[in-house]
Amino acid sequence: MAKINTQHSYPGMHRLSVRTTDEDIERIENGCIRTHSLCEDASSELQRVISVEGRRLSESQTSSFAGRGAMARLSRFVISVRSWATRHLHHEDQRPDSFLERIRGPELIEVSSRQSNIRSFLGIRERPGGVNRKKNEIFVIDPSSNIYYHWLTIIAAPVFYNWCMLVCRACFDELQFDHIKLWLFLDYGSDIIYVLDTFVRFRTGFLEQGLLVQDEKKLRDHYTKTMQFKLDVLSLLPTDLAYLKLGLNYPELRFNRLLKISRLFEFFDRTETRTNYPNMFRIGNLVLYILIIIHWNACIYFAISKLIGFGTDSWVYPNVSIPEYGRLSRKYIYSLYWSTLTLTTIGETPPPVKDEEYLFVVIDFLVGVLIFATIVGNVGSMISNMNASRAEFQAKVDSIKQYMHFRKVTKDLEARVIKWFDYLWTNKKTVDEKEVLKNLPDKLKAEIAINVHLDTLKKVRIFQDCEAGLLIELVLKLKPTVFSPGDYICKKGDIGREMYIIKEGKLAVVADDGITQFVVLSDGSYFGEISILNIKGSKSGNRRTANIRSIGYSDLFCLSKDDLMEALTEYPEAKKALEEKGRQILMKDNLIDEEAAKAGADPKDLEEKVERLETALDTLQTRFARLLAEYTSSQQKVKQRLARVETRVKKYGSGTLSVEEAEAEKPEEKKQ
Repeated sequence: MAKINTQHSYPGMHRLSVRTTDEDIERIENGCIRTHSLCEDASSELQRVISVEGRRLSESQTSSFAGRGAMARLSRFVISVRSWATRHLHHEDQRPDSFLERIRGPELIEVSSRQSNIRSFLGIRERPGGVNRKKNEIFVIDPSSNIYYHWLTIIAAPVFYNWCMLVCRACFDELQFDHIKLWLFLDYGSDIIYVLDTFVRFRTGFLEQGLLVQDEKKLRDHYTKTMQFKLDVLSLLPTDLAYLKLGLNYPELRFNRLLKISRLFEFFDRTETRTNYPNMFRIGNLVLYILIIIHWNACIYFAISKLIGFGTDSWVYPNVSIPEYGRLSRKYIYSLYWSTLTLTTIGETPPPVKDEEYLFVVIDFLVGVLIFATIVGNVGSMISNMNASRAEFQAKVDSIKQYMHFRKVTKDLEARVIKWFDYLWTNKKTVDEKEVLKNLPDKLKAEIAINVHLDTLKKVRIFQDCEAGLLIELVLKLKPTVFSPGDYICKKGDIGREMYIIKEGKLAVVADDGITQFVVLSDGSYFGEISILNIKGSKSGNRRTANIRSIGYSDLFCLSKDDLMEALTEYPEAKKALEEKGRQILMKDNLIDEEAAKAGADPKDLEEKVERLETALDTLQTRFARLLAEYTSSQQKVKQRLARVETRVKKYGSGTLSVEEAEAEKPEEKKQ
């Protein structure tokens, strides 16, 4: 057996331990948190060991599975595992799209909180003379984060359990006795979650001046001053300690746990805002509330029957000594049936006999009326909201059908119009984007538009090279349009008032006969910019230079001439780039007059400049007139003051006025 040399300690191997230096912190804070960072140190050390062991293997032959050869093979295996893990398990985060970065700008990162969290995660203490950290900065849960929503999901479960099972166990003794161990486990499990929720409340942040508060004292004071804190404390009171004296047959002692109901409502509200089917969720939520009310009413009915006496009259629950009515399932189902009939007021129930029975039935009827009104109102509004878009779209189709019938439009054209509407509805293109996004700021509108149409906009070269501000303006001015098969988007010689960008579909550049195809345009292609740029020296002027026809249904973005010029006014470099590209296209097709292009400024451009100068001059004249009026008014006031001073000097000479004379002079000044 070959001996393993233990004289070499390999001091470099000590670097494999987790380092807590500032260099590691900087690497982590700069987004370089990689699990394989330690593996990189290990691999470099192992490679050194392999090279040493390899040289030594040449001096002495050893076994394949022992000695230095085993060490070298083990090192190679570790390196191979490390390279595989690097490729498959420790990918870097996906780099953000540079196209979106130009619009969105750099992300705001809470550096201080992130650094403190990293240091607390690594267990690093501040060194003397190091960077001063905020003492009160702690780990805070953002109420808008996914972590907070997941916790709401967890805390909603025990709250819902208590609201459903406590009243049922308090009214049906068999249910409490037969599964006592299960109830104790679930009860105290829910209590543990309640306690954890209190700590979560203390660490839930809130916004102050638009920033998330991370000060421990502020968070504590903010929570303790709310009414919810008092309810949470009451819900955690150990009232079930009375089990020690009264026994385990009193689950109603835990009714204070029901005070946590606000967490359940908060979970429902957050889910409604997050779900893609809010109307369906509202209907399900409403049905759930109704079922809980019916469930509670059934339990209360059974408890009243037990208090009065089973089978004492026709209204209460039948005598439980009868085997048919002694089963637990029959007790609950019978009570639930009675509660449903009473609250929905759709069936006949035995009339009450005693006064307390009458009072309970009256209350039930009033609650039932409210429930029925709530069901009809809410379900009706939800269904109308679900079908609102369909009803609005159908109204448009019906009005156009009536118009075409009244104007005696040909059947062929009418069929094309109906097919066009069918295509819009089938492909969900009936939404008015401007109407939906009108309440958002322009920045978010542009970001949404770019995210929705990113694949198309990436292919457009004019969007790839332009500034972020111009990109925002252009995207907001784009108008989606849909063309049917065979429709002409533009014809040669037409006056160009807009340019088009193809989002989806195929367009053909055809000859004058409409059949011969020169080229087919697909997603991301754009055309029409030459006719709306008014390129100097263009032989066609602002008229179309080609016939373009839709092969199938095509979705296009339309940008009008006025919108483009308005956007390019503040971006002259982009305008020059577009004009230069259009000029190259015209020169390639021999559609530009070079002499006219070199002749000087276009008269139309001069007219536009003159109009802008006239507008600026009018503005200056208005401002000058306002200043002149203010100057005239102030000059008159100065003259009046000088006249009063001269009058005093003539009257009193160069001497000073006494107090009595000055007071006598004041009324005269007021009269003047």
